[in-house]
Amino acid sequence: MHNRLDSLKNEIQAALEQAHDREALEGVRIKYLGRKGEINRLFKKFPHLSIDEKKTLGDEINKLKKDLIHTLDSRLAGFKEQEVATYELLLPGKIPHVGHLHPLTKTLDEIVKFFTSVGFAVATGPEIEYDWYNFGALNMGKDHPARDMFSSFYINEELLLRSHTSPVQIRVMEKQKPPVKIICPGRCYRYDAFDASHSPVFHQVEALYVDEGVSFGELKWLLGEFVNYIFGPKTKFEIRPSFFPFTEPSGELAISCTVCSGAGCSVCSNSGWLELLGCGMVHPQVLKNVKISPQKYSGYALGMGVERVAMIKYVIDDIRVFFNNDIRFLEQF
Repeated sequence: MHNRLDSLKNEIQAALEQAHDREALEGVRIKYLGRKGEINRLFKKFPHLSIDEKKTLGDEINKLKKDLIHTLDSRLAGFKEQEVATYELLLPGKIPHVGHLHPLTKTLDEIVKFFTSVGFAVATGPEIEYDWYNFGALNMGKDHPARDMFSSFYINEELLLRSHTSPVQIRVMEKQKPPVKIICPGRCYRYDAFDASHSPVFHQVEALYVDEGVSFGELKWLLGEFVNYIFGPKTKFEIRPSFFPFTEPSGELAISCTVCSGAGCSVCSNSGWLELLGCGMVHPQVLKNVKISPQKYSGYALGMGVERVAMIKYVIDDIRVFFNNDIRFLEQF
């Protein structure tokens, strides 16, 4: 038994010296440490030994087993370090996926950047709003037919999800005396079908300027500069008469089609023009509702959908692509 143990030690030593890779080391492990390995075979002969021999040989066999396990672990760890070093030197590095701004965020940032560059401050307000701020203070009483086009989400008779960002204008004018020069970016909600041109959740930016001597001519200048900044100097624009309960006179801004440059195509219904936003001079009643004298002060307001601006700028025909999170669409920006 002692002779076999000495012989086994020599075999193991020789096998380790000849093992130069992971596969060879795994072979040594299986041959000597496996369930049917040589070391376990020695333990099977113990029933024929005396108590003293069992104690002496048991200690030696366990020491041999422990030393072999330690040697194999050390050798395998050495191979792992070499492999890591080889990978670092020879393999190309992993290029992380770099994200970028969502097209709506990018468009919103451009709009905000323009207005802040000409002196407008950014104002925000709650998305759950009182009926008074969303409609009443904006010259739309309880029975005003203009309320129908907003298709609002009501929580109860007095609370609703805001259907535009105009309530922010009212809140600011209540607390701040003219001059008031703000933009109100934010999320809005309307009970609309989710189709190619409508979304129950969308984003708006509204602008308001109230002071002494503010004129429609200044509004027209501002709109011209905005069109030039967002769509480029070759884009034409015109202001058409319209109606909004909170402005008088009211208008709608249209720009020359960004696809056909005004020649007429399917995108602009062969008209050469695309409607962009609503605007007008603040209605005197709105100023009275926030205790600002319409005899002393005047102002203009305008409002646009961020999705609308982005769709025109990037020639997108379906608003749903902004919300579907399709990476094939988002990677284009």
